[in-house]
Amino acid sequence: MSATLIIIVLTSLVSLVAFSQHDIFNNLKHYPFAEQRDKSYYRWLTGGLLHGDEMHLFINMYVLYLFGRYVESYITMKNPVYGSWIYIILYFLIMVMANIPTYYKYRNSPHFSSVGASGAVTGLVFIFILLNPWELLYVFFAIPIPAILFGILYLWYSSWAADKNRDNIDHYGHFFGAVAGLLSFIILSPEAIRIFIHKFVNDFPL
Repeated sequence: MSATLIIIVLTSLVSLVAFSQHDIFNNLKHYPFAEQRDKSYYRWLTGGLLHGDEMHLFINMYVLYLFGRYVESYITMKNPVYGSWIYIILYFLIMVMANIPTYYKYRNSPHFSSVGASGAVTGLVFIFILLNPWELLYVFFAIPIPAILFGILYLWYSSWAADKNRDNIDHYGHFFGAVAGLLSFIILSPEAIRIFIHKFVNDFPL
């Protein structure tokens, strides 16, 4: 079984159990106010294993399946022996890094909490964009858009929505999940910058 499928199974099991076990949900969710009060920083990790409902879980796991397999394959190709472990560590590192800025923004706000793997999954999507800037992504399964344009629009929207703060979605975590994914992968694989420049210039659609 691939590391991506292992993460999907683990996340799905924890989420499904927490749907009906409110104590588990409340003790594991990303809750900056409690994290500051109780030093329960483990929530930066466990919050990414929870989801608000079945649809939230399905969307995140579907996107993880699509893009996670690609990133995992790239890493294991470069590191045949330890690639799967490197990928797993990278995934959860992105998750934590996505939640830390949210912690500092909302640590004094008792009414804010969030759950979901979106931050980590977004990081994987942006790694894919880094390696395939002109690949077409299908927004809402129907609208084709170059990956790099999607990335720019996604970062803009996440920043705008986080500033407006009009819904219960952690757009701040999405934004920093994307940034964390890019930075972490560039540190792990510096050649990604060369690949990006080469594909950006040579694969430009005319």
